[in-house]
Amino acid sequence: MKHPHTARKRFGQHFLSDHGIIDSIVRAIDPQPGQHMVEIGPGLAAITQPLVERLGKLTVVELDRDLARHLREHPQLQVVEADVLSVDFTQLASSIHSQSDLASAHPEARKIRVVGNLPYNISTPILFHLLDHVAVIEDQHFMLQKEVIDRMVAQPATAAYGRLSVMLQWRYAMENILFVPPESFDPPPRVDSALVRMVPHTHPAPLDVRRLQALVQVAFSQRRKLLRHTLGRWLEERGQAGNFDLQRRAEEVPVSEYIALAQRP
Repeated sequence: MKHPHTARKRFGQHFLSDHGIIDSIVRAIDPQPGQHMVEIGPGLAAITQPLVERLGKLTVVELDRDLARHLREHPQLQVVEADVLSVDFTQLASSIHSQSDLASAHPEARKIRVVGNLPYNISTPILFHLLDHVAVIEDQHFMLQKEVIDRMVAQPATAAYGRLSVMLQWRYAMENILFVPPESFDPPPRVDSALVRMVPHTHPAPLDVRRLQALVQVAFSQRRKLLRHTLGRWLEERGQAGNFDLQRRAEEVPVSEYIALAQRP
């Protein structure tokens, strides 16, 4: 599936070219025949080809018109030519399963697996976009900037712990599973990369996700200040300060306490 293509900076394109790393990624994903998988940003198909060989068929989301045209030549690929941030993954999952033998299966059997080498310039917006569709997702494996993954899996009282840590740890169990150096790409990025595994929690804490997003954003808006100067005022305006300890900085509060705060009536 190879063809000449110059990486386009505006799309944040860095194509995997290290066969050893590619093999490690595919083994980590562990695709099985018949599974329903969606790949974001297949690019030059470095991961796409070994995935589809194991799956039998694969849906890919590609924004680059030239790459999408080339990918359509592969009979086992369903190509969605679109900006991933505009894709309704809930509807896409329904469409994929309606074409399969599992069309009438139990909802738990109708989920999709999502993989991709995400453009670094919009990786966080993509993660939050997928959070809106997590109910139809079995798991996610993404190549990301290592610094972003460090923030995703960070523990409280560390410099990397922040809004991204809280929002994603509420909904996923996550693991940094593979380091990927710049020379594994063409052209090589100026940062280290890594592969993260994200598995949605089976029974996540029930809450208003918009409220959690709002309070976490306020809490981390001024990291060096005590929460009484930021989140405290936000809670007082809503009559919900209660007995929450505001004599801490945002990074000292564990995910479970942010969740409990978001669950308050």
